Amino acid sequence: MAHKTDIEIAREADKRPIQQIGERLGIPSEHLLPYGHDKAKVSQDFIDSVQDRPQGKLILVTAINPTPAGEGKTTTTVGLGDGLNAIGKNAAICIREASLGPNFGMKGGAAGGGYAQIVPMEDMNLHFTGDFHAITSAHNLLSAMIDNHIYWGNEQEIDVRRVVWRRVMDMNDRALRQVVTSLGGVANGFPAENGFDITVASEVMAILCLAKDLKDLERRLGDMIVAYRRDKSPVFARDIKADGAMTVLLKDAMQPNLVQTLENNPAFVHGGPFANIAHGCNSVIATTTALRLADYVVTEAGFGADLGAEKFMDIKCRKAGLSPACVVLVATVRAMKMNGGVAKDDLGTENVAAVKSGCANLGRHIENLKTFGVPVVVAINHFAGDTDAEIAQVQEFVTSQGSEAFVCKHWAQGSAGIEPLATRVAEIADSGRANFAPLYGDDMSLFDKIDTIARRIYRADEILADQKVRDQLREWEAQGYGNLPVCMAKTQYSFTTDPSRRGAPTGHSVPIREVRLSAGAGFVVVICGEIMTMPGLPRRPSAEAIRLNEAGQIEGLF
Repeated sequence: MAHKTDIEIAREADKRPIQQIGERLGIPSEHLLPYGHDKAKVSQDFIDSVQDRPQGKLILVTAINPTPAGEGKTTTTVGLGDGLNAIGKNAAICIREASLGPNFGMKGGAAGGGYAQIVPMEDMNLHFTGDFHAITSAHNLLSAMIDNHIYWGNEQEIDVRRVVWRRVMDMNDRALRQVVTSLGGVANGFPAENGFDITVASEVMAILCLAKDLKDLERRLGDMIVAYRRDKSPVFARDIKADGAMTVLLKDAMQPNLVQTLENNPAFVHGGPFANIAHGCNSVIATTTALRLADYVVTEAGFGADLGAEKFMDIKCRKAGLSPACVVLVATVRAMKMNGGVAKDDLGTENVAAVKSGCANLGRHIENLKTFGVPVVVAINHFAGDTDAEIAQVQEFVTSQGSEAFVCKHWAQGSAGIEPLATRVAEIADSGRANFAPLYGDDMSLFDKIDTIARRIYRADEILADQKVRDQLREWEAQGYGNLPVCMAKTQYSFTTDPSRRGAPTGHSVPIREVRLSAGAGFVVVICGEIMTMPGLPRRPSAEAIRLNEAGQIEGLF
């Protein structure tokens, strides 16, 4: 039986005017800044007015180490939000915005799927409300001002060999990873090696998603390190006098976007930092606003729990004063089989033994998440090819780990397919069982923070870091950055730094290739292995199938 595509389902949605969605949360229409009839920004004035309200319960959706196709975190986040509303709870959803690059590449959009989607799906996956354009513009304004500062005399004595601020664009384009700028003569400045990252990799994006308000945004932008002098002292964005103008460009982008699910439930979609070199979560301002308007807020964190959930706990929650009440761990039978050694082309064939073997990965994530003091429940995201025997194997294993597993069919059935999970999640959140604590303290050394994550989350035996890396960490500590959290950047496909090592390996090493200080965002990035900040398009990019039909409707988005 042929299923409707995501875009066909979204096109048939019975959307409500965005003012009605705002009413559900008590947002007056005068505080909604509409972008058409079905999406709006929530005004800063209204956000300021609700700061003293008590917060609802925060629910994190994360996942096991994913297959290349993903395991359905966003779909489950949307489905769970719909499910909570369906059982009579006042719930809102908070997710990240989609990047254009992956949309036209291989991954696709970020609005969920099937009957668990956020609409308008086409707008969300394309230009939406222009936030990414504003972030790109602010980032590249700083790039232009750095070059202009050097051109007009270099008052800050920037070492032109040590400009660390690259340019960005919201597209996958491998040709721009390494470029040379200012060719063509003296009127064009000083030639230099440079490059482009994708917009979601920008520190500006991470800052927008961690800033509490416009004042905090401007302070953080000014704190970004853009270059070094010959004496190795840092040059900040505020030294170039770019922080004020950048804040102006980001003024509207700081206001969260309100949209709706297929079932007309409220969803905040705001920000979209990378989940490797940044923290991979939607904005703090959207999350905290939702928590003051709804009794339950369902959000997600990028990649698997070893990356996204750890950063959600140790960076976002730590910095924003948040405390999750429950964690939903998304697992799929196909991911279990892949972690059990099954080749990608054979994932559609029943293999209970491989599922049993692959459950070790699931068990490791359950154990890790419990170390944060938050109850964990497993959502088995159901696919049509899953067999009863395979699902039973997963459920049996989860029970043996002291957790509960629910088969969820929200992709095919919407909220009706996830109500049992929603009921249990609400019970857990209301029970007060959570006793959240980050993995490490602020006062630990930067290296010890890295070591703690590597040993307790990845189960590594050692950290491989040369003296240059260790000296750099000590230098940052001497400069006052020792209290920052660390942001690990490694493959999402394994607990190790080797994407081919599936399951739950132990006794491995974590090599540190490089460390970077994101002083504005407020964390130290630890590069483990090869991390790509400007993706390329695949051999057959999804852009080849995207077009307008004769009725002027978009086809091919997913």
